[in-house]
Amino acid sequence: MNSNRVLILSPHTDDAELGCGGTIAKMIKQKKEILWVVFSSAEESLPAGFLKDALVKEFLEVIDSLKLKPEHYRIFNFKVRKLSEKRQDVLEELIKIRREFKPGLVIGPSLNDFHQDHSVVANEMIRAFKTSCSIICYELPWNHVKFDTQFFIKLNKDEIGQKLKMLNFYKTQFKANRHYFSSQFVTGLAATRGAQVGTEYAEAFEVVRWIEEN
Repeated sequence: MNSNRVLILSPHTDDAELGCGGTIAKMIKQKKEILWVVFSSAEESLPAGFLKDALVKEFLEVIDSLKLKPEHYRIFNFKVRKLSEKRQDVLEELIKIRREFKPGLVIGPSLNDFHQDHSVVANEMIRAFKTSCSIICYELPWNHVKFDTQFFIKLNKDEIGQKLKMLNFYKTQFKANRHYFSSQFVTGLAATRGAQVGTEYAEAFEVVRWIEEN
């Protein structure tokens, strides 16, 4: 297990930015080796007036802003809200990534996330990595009935600023009036989590498994 290798799992192009964008910024600054995997570009969920590849282009703008290279991300083209029909394919891709990338930490959606695609990725994430590395789950409050704030990553103002910058690339989602993209929501939640651990900002995670290295 290599603790400097971090696998980030995003059911759709914007989920990881919303759930752990500040943490991603922090880990890049710490020179962690990142592999960011997106399972669906949600072409069927775009607001009217956008091209089918709009979300992919927005995600790639995020990647460029973070100065990540092509080897740092993968985008699959599973149909939005149809991942349950491709559960085995998702698992097999994750197993392949486990063998090739050998992460020390996997960050993905919560088992308490009730979005159907998120649920598939969360469950297959655990099947694929349950014995090989640490697994934590990011918070998307609008998709949870409950969320256990077991683990916190402290963030500074610059890291929250980088998270907001990532989200601002998603013009499609602002057009769709996703309130959780607003700076007020993002900074408010981060400030709340920060208050729980005595710092200005933080992101909270559930812990599925934590494995300490020797």
